[in-house]
Amino acid sequence: MPGAPRTVPPPADLLGEALHLLHLTGTLYCRAELTAPWGVAVPTLPGLMTFQIVTAGACWLDVDGAEPLLLRQGSLALIPHGTPHRMRSAPDAATLPLFDLPVEHVSEWYEIMRHGGGGEFTHITYGAMTFDHVTAQRLVAQLPAVLHVDTWDEDDASWLHSTLRFITREALTLRPGGEAVITRLADILAIQAIRSWLDSAPEARQGWLAALRDPQIGRALSSMHRSAGLSWTVAALAREAGMSRSAFAARFTELVGEPAMRYLAEWRMQLARTHLRQSTEPLSAVAHRFGYQSEAAFCRAFKRSFGVPPGSARHQPAPTSG
Repeated sequence: MPGAPRTVPPPADLLGEALHLLHLTGTLYCRAELTAPWGVAVPTLPGLMTFQIVTAGACWLDVDGAEPLLLRQGSLALIPHGTPHRMRSAPDAATLPLFDLPVEHVSEWYEIMRHGGGGEFTHITYGAMTFDHVTAQRLVAQLPAVLHVDTWDEDDASWLHSTLRFITREALTLRPGGEAVITRLADILAIQAIRSWLDSAPEARQGWLAALRDPQIGRALSSMHRSAGLSWTVAALAREAGMSRSAFAARFTELVGEPAMRYLAEWRMQLARTHLRQSTEPLSAVAHRFGYQSEAAFCRAFKRSFGVPPGSARHQPAPTSG
């Protein structure tokens, strides 16, 4: 496949490879200074992953599709799908729409919100992030409505504890360079929240994630992911997995939920759409890059998948997640 390959972890760590390709990009970071009673209603944020770190006080988080959570000082909550949610000082506190509240713009990427009735303080560092790789989209699609990490008092997660304290200090003082520090540390914490879920949640052993963990099907997936433009067949993928053709086809469909060649075709199209938004490469070269023998065949497949010809994808925003 043309082009320089990404530097990724070894194939044995396919989940690590998926996290490596998550490529979180900070879109906006906000320091919220809140006094009880207060409540903020966040609408649907398509294509964004958001997080909340309570750096002082406590608050209630109510995410559509999940049980309400009490977030104490040091808690991290990650909302992977841009789902509507509400944060408030008490379960019954009234909420105001997020975009109706005034903010102080510190920079293009950082702002401060002050809101509330003058009572007990709560400080929250809030972030919204995007991700652009098809691996990230697949991974994020598997995540639940909300991930919650509460390590403020846990000795066995001391590095995460220290990182949260570091973000707390930076968010409260916003010293020179603090914006950059928070951005980088928050990205690490988001990935750590996902790692914690992958390690502990039963549902992280199902579907596509289970396929990545499977020694044989995982090898075939890695080969497709790394070399999507090769002329793969079911027989060739079965050889990669060290299985017979029939056993591989059945096992792949059982774990992933669709046949291998359909998965490969969808994977190629997602990669191609991302590539088209980032490149001015001629369509004929893009077609060849992603395993199509002709530009016409590539254009037909692309339009079947997305309803528009590939040329228009160069002007479209990134697709939403999950």
